Amino acid sequence: MFSYEVINSLNDLEMQVYTYILEHKDEVKYMTIRDLADAVHVSTATISRFCKKVGGGGYTEFKLRFKQYLNEERPRQPETDLKEIKRFFEEFHSEAYQKLIDQIVEEIQKAEHLLFFGIGTSGVLGKYGARYFSNLGKYSQFIEDPFYPISMDLKSTVAIALSVSGETQQVVDLAGHMKEHCCKLISITDRASTTLGKMSDYNLTYYVTNRKVSQFYDITTQVPVIFLLETLGRRVANYQSL
Repeated sequence: MFSYEVINSLNDLEMQVYTYILEHKDEVKYMTIRDLADAVHVSTATISRFCKKVGGGGYTEFKLRFKQYLNEERPRQPETDLKEIKRFFEEFHSEAYQKLIDQIVEEIQKAEHLLFFGIGTSGVLGKYGARYFSNLGKYSQFIEDPFYPISMDLKSTVAIALSVSGETQQVVDLAGHMKEHCCKLISITDRASTTLGKMSDYNLTYYVTNRKVSQFYDITTQVPVIFLLETLGRRVANYQSL
């Protein structure tokens, strides 16, 4: 129902509708179009456009399809996130996603230097990404300190920012510094409509359910992120060997 192509076609307001619906699945089933518009703080026209993009019909038809979607989803909600990961791999092979991957590989291949950065779990994966690319012969570093002063010329550098939410303040600030120094910015986030995603030259998304423990500790699956880092690394290495 919510394919990669559909989600990427949504504008900012429609993305807010999409996010609200996923976060309030049970409530949305019983909401009128006016109720939903008021809850998201958008117009009913925005809701109607959203419905047409995700299913081609109006709000009533969308609710019917959404209820069916939930009934199909609930019996298959494994804690291992297998269904979401499978969906990511299906979307990864779409023509639009592959075209984006190719553009990013070309940028990385031209760069003299890669800089990875992130916070928390994303920071751990940033370290992994830097080591992985270095193992493949691409000079890479990880910035562990988000307040690290940037004074070097970054015109020949590609920065790769990792953030599940795309809203982590330290990561967004550092990304801004990178952009100020004319650095190409690539981000890997869970959603496209994020501050980090919008400010990036290229944004890779994976759309999985955000999971937290005690409301603070993020345990969202990072399998798609590792796959994307390794895919980019291998394709760059193959590109250089041609």
